Amino acid sequence: MILCVRFRLEPADEAVLPRLVDLLGEFTPVVEAAPPCEALADVRGALRYFGRGPAELASVVRVRALALYGVDCVIGAGPNPMLARLAAREARPGVTLVVEDPAAFLRDRPVVALDGVGRATARTLCGYGLDSAGRVADAPLAVLQRLVGAKAGRELWERARGIDRTPVVPNAASRSIAAERAFPHDETDRTEQRRALLSLAGELGVRLRTEAQVCRGLAVTVRYADRSTTTRSRALPEPTAHSAALTALAYAVHDSFGLQRARVRGIALRAEGLRDAEGAAHQLSLDPVDEKIRRIEAVADRARAKFGPRAILPGSLAA
Repeated sequence: MILCVRFRLEPADEAVLPRLVDLLGEFTPVVEAAPPCEALADVRGALRYFGRGPAELASVVRVRALALYGVDCVIGAGPNPMLARLAAREARPGVTLVVEDPAAFLRDRPVVALDGVGRATARTLCGYGLDSAGRVADAPLAVLQRLVGAKAGRELWERARGIDRTPVVPNAASRSIAAERAFPHDETDRTEQRRALLSLAGELGVRLRTEAQVCRGLAVTVRYADRSTTTRSRALPEPTAHSAALTALAYAVHDSFGLQRARVRGIALRAEGLRDAEGAAHQLSLDPVDEKIRRIEAVADRARAKFGPRAILPGSLAA
């Protein structure tokens, strides 16, 4: 049984996550952190050792997180990481959602809820009437493989039936990094918000390139004056650490919020789906401007490494 614990953390409080992961480590050594606010724990051994059910064990975790760190959480439990994450998304604060019948739990869920199904794959499947996990599970394997490919088709068919072979990996490397900007006052000016995004995208790009990593997508979180937040994410056309590509996507996600005169207290940007840059493919471009920008970016990175992070800045940020 796997627990997916989603801690209710503000972006500025992410530093608490390692201590919350250590708290889970008191119950089981098999704990995988999933920043910014999530952790997976394989508690099969803990259930036998403590003689408790998953909901009871989750209640103990919730109480200890509140008592020691003042952090509430929602918890989902299932036989594998995918089902545990799906359960955590639907769980209410104070109540643990346990998936006991994977087929019934998944049947009416949209196909995009399955791990590994993005917008393009979902459009392809929906075009053939396979718009729910139940319909995908009922479809012949050969049909799915013709639609999305042999390997992807088998993985999709298995996940629609509640099968996820992904292990919980203790001490796994972080799969995301984030940065945040808080405004000195409630900011309603769209230009100032985009300046913050430009700065954040540049910061994340430098960090990714320094660590020889690329990301597969970005998530933008907007925090409002009433302390509520809205988060939206979108995938990149290809994995990248190129600041210009990160900035363009961040702007597109920001535009999708339609904030108009909303009172914004802060903006956070998260690079998700991190992987080693060596294993990432890059689509060659015939545009000499793009190649020139990348060469300039490499020179700017060397200057920042030598003279500090503010040695070279975009003109709109230097003003």
